[in-house]
Amino acid sequence: MIAMVGSRNASAAGLKFAERLAHELAEAGFVIASGLARGIDAAAHRASLDTGTVAVLAGGHDRIYPEQHIGLLEAILPNGAAISEMPFGWEPRAQDFPRRNRLISGLSLGIVIVEAAKRSGSLITARLALEQGREVFAVPGSPIDPRAEGTNGLLKQGATLVTEAADVLAVIEPILGRRDVALREPEGEPPPSFEPDDRARTEIVTLLGPAPVGLDDLVRLSGLSPALVRTVILELELAGRVERHGGGLFSLV
Repeated sequence: MIAMVGSRNASAAGLKFAERLAHELAEAGFVIASGLARGIDAAAHRASLDTGTVAVLAGGHDRIYPEQHIGLLEAILPNGAAISEMPFGWEPRAQDFPRRNRLISGLSLGIVIVEAAKRSGSLITARLALEQGREVFAVPGSPIDPRAEGTNGLLKQGATLVTEAADVLAVIEPILGRRDVALREPEGEPPPSFEPDDRARTEIVTLLGPAPVGLDDLVRLSGLSPALVRTVILELELAGRVERHGGGLFSLV
């Protein structure tokens, strides 16, 4: 799954891009997850109805919010799903929406933020995705549009810039490749460790240099799992040996 979220009060350009991106990712074989909200969420769901989309609800299954999207949810169900951790009859409250957001990111390999203001639920979802070890993607927007202030800020902090589906696939496909290898490991072998050893650390340090390099390239060239590479990078960052650049790039200090 790939999650897509964004502004409820989305621009026409944002809605059009969300529809196109969701459709292209769906055509590439991904299920689209979102929160059934107005704006970007609804556009992503509608663009992926035929291939499968998952709506994550803030309330119970019989308390759909917003009510105008009951018809959209009915259209989702033949090829998709609606999930909630709330009981039947639960009316969604304001605090239930951030709680729901962790499910959206948790379901997915990565999350694409299309439009988000400086303080928005979409940015909460991005933070939760990082805590869960998911990839975070952001679509750039006009610097004078407040609906793009949050996404442009994510890009400054190192989120992967997205202008087309290929930008998402370039990051996700190496991760899927590593998972596929792990699934095919012979029975009886111990599961792969998520704790890096000295060999893994040496491998990553050797690959890094003064020129910024992407996480997906480090995964591909080292042959290590994305989880291990992320852990080593985090260790090096905390030690002051690695600098993080925009676009999810890293260089050795």
